[in-house]
Amino acid sequence: MTRFSFFALPLIAMTIAACTPESQGTAIGALSGAALGAAVSSGSDRNKGIAVGAIAGGLAGNLIARNNTGDCTYRDANGNTFRAACP
Repeated sequence: MTRFSFFALPLIAMTIAACTPESQGTAIGALSGAALGAAVSSGSDRNKGIAVGAIAGGLAGNLIARNNTGDCTYRDANGNTFRAACP
């Protein structure tokens, strides 16, 4: 459980600090994937399961959040954010 906490705590903090829906989707997906990876992996491969689950969950969460609205968030050279159609 200690190793899972080592991986989960930064992901929880990232979820709280995420500003855009895409970032939130990525963080929530990574946290969920890490939990699922830990649950389905054996004791000797638990760290690999957590890492693979976090990566896969983060990618899936980002894609789902990005395509949920049909728009993407962009940032211009001045730091302003705006939403427009995804490429």
